[in-house]
Amino acid sequence: MHHFFAYVSKLKYILRWGLKRNVENENVKEHSFDVATIAHALALIRNRLYGGDLDANAIAVIALYHDASEVLTGDLPGPIKYFNPSIAEAYKEVEKAAKSKLLTMLPEELQADYAGLINDHELPAETRKLLKAADVLSAYIKCIHEVDSNNHEFQVAKQRVEGLLASYDLPEVGYFMEKFLPSYRLTLDELG
Repeated sequence: MHHFFAYVSKLKYILRWGLKRNVENENVKEHSFDVATIAHALALIRNRLYGGDLDANAIAVIALYHDASEVLTGDLPGPIKYFNPSIAEAYKEVEKAAKSKLLTMLPEELQADYAGLINDHELPAETRKLLKAADVLSAYIKCIHEVDSNNHEFQVAKQRVEGLLASYDLPEVGYFMEKFLPSYRLTLDELG
């Protein structure tokens, strides 16, 4: 018996933004879907408009699993995770151990296939940067929703992720923000 998919399905119980008051809760499973769709779009934008040669479909699948280890570790809030360099480094080791444990929950003949998805630290730097940008874009969208709902708890986080997005200096991120981000502020009726 192999428990990998049963564990992954439990990502819906891991809430994000744990130290903040949320108008709308977000779980890791929802977040992973959002990151996958955004990462897929960023890869396609890079390929079509900026001379890239990325496998957008593979990037989308990697993004689906980018936080899978959190089913074992939980979602450690950023202020704790990055409190100081030694905590950040120790948490990276905890994440690596959780990823290794998760992979052992697969049949041996599938472990190598999933290792490329779970061990994202082994991906090419260009792919990791694009995935991180998609992850941060997802966080930015969450912050926009919370701030627009008069939850000032997310104001500083919104400013922080804006700065992160600018620091990536990826034209596909700018394109996404210009062409798609405004729609996230509209109601369903306004999207009509």
